[in-house]
Amino acid sequence: MEAATPLRQPRIHVLTNAFVVDGLTVDDRCAAELVRARTEAGEDPARVVTEAIEIGARVLDREQAGATVELFRADLEKSTREAESALAERAAQLSEAFARKFDEAFGADGGHMTQALERHFGDGSSVAVQHRIRHVMSEVSTKAREDLVRQFSTDGANNPLAGFQRMAMATMRQGADQQAGHLRALNEQLTSLKVELQALRTEKDKLAEVAAEHDRSTAKGRPYEEAVCEAIDHIARAQGDDCDAVGDVAGAGGRKGDVVVDIDGCGGRARGRIVFEAKNSHRPRKQALAELDAAMAQRDADYGVWVVPGEDRLPSKGHQLREVNGDKLFVVYDPEDGSRLSLEVAYSLARARVLMAKADDEELDSSALRAECERALGALEDVRRIKSQLTAATKGIEEARGILDGMADRVRGHLRRVDELIGTAPAPGA
Repeated sequence: MEAATPLRQPRIHVLTNAFVVDGLTVDDRCAAELVRARTEAGEDPARVVTEAIEIGARVLDREQAGATVELFRADLEKSTREAESALAERAAQLSEAFARKFDEAFGADGGHMTQALERHFGDGSSVAVQHRIRHVMSEVSTKAREDLVRQFSTDGANNPLAGFQRMAMATMRQGADQQAGHLRALNEQLTSLKVELQALRTEKDKLAEVAAEHDRSTAKGRPYEEAVCEAIDHIARAQGDDCDAVGDVAGAGGRKGDVVVDIDGCGGRARGRIVFEAKNSHRPRKQALAELDAAMAQRDADYGVWVVPGEDRLPSKGHQLREVNGDKLFVVYDPEDGSRLSLEVAYSLARARVLMAKADDEELDSSALRAECERALGALEDVRRIKSQLTAATKGIEEARGILDGMADRVRGHLRRVDELIGTAPAPGA
């Protein structure tokens, strides 16, 4: 029988940051499979074994550290429980001792501090601090008050307010005198103001009465009525007719009608009468015709003329110089326009209508008169059209003049700029 070959004992040499293994056999299937697979894959077997040992060492180190931590934690928890138990027992003893001492010092019935406080600050104690302070303060305040009264009641040098009192009295007396003088002056001013106020009130009442009378006499239309009356009077004098302003004179049943014209009234018996109603505002057609009928009835007139200052104030559907019912007429007369042509045409038409109605056919050529009236109306329409064109042309001329002035201003500006450039240019030889 052959002798058994002794196995070589592995030797491990530990260095500073490494160790050397000699003759060590690792009997682990998983490790052998890992080395075989990595070697077949082309890796260095020594490097594979080295990495496996390094990784395993780190895992073992972490497991050892975890076990150490768990052991330390268990010891710490045990020590903590023991310390908490001892601390709770000691705290209970201290609390009991503190409560006992607190009761001895501050107890409500027999505490030393409570008895001392009751003796020094209690209301029932005669030696209480507040009673003693009150007594001392009362004595001090009484004495100080008496001293102040004696000091400020004298007029001598001991009274520091004596001079101030004399100055105050003198100032108060002077102020009272000045106030009395001011009050007297103010009273005089109030009296004069009352007189002026009464005069103003009287003037205001007079103005109110005048305004009321002005309103009653159609204040807004009165200036226009006067202008219409003046224009009609001028036309009537040229015709030998008599013109009267009757706006303030009552007629038969009322004051309708502003101007009455008696045809040929200056030379004898009137051959007819025309009434003019001047209005400075727009009225409905029905109301205007009713007022003209009332004016004709109250003034015993044969014809009525409605006069307004602008076409926008003509009655609705009422055209200028167009007769209504054969005895009424609407006309526009603007005193600011400076032309009485429309009013002259209306006057002549109304006068012709009255004379045609009064005269026989043998005395008056009605057809010729009617033809002349139509021609006058046509000529008046031409005048209005040309006047409108002239107004438009005037506006165009004004606009052209404005444009021309602007161009002239620009030319002057260019000339000023030329002068500036010439002034800034250097002189020859400079």
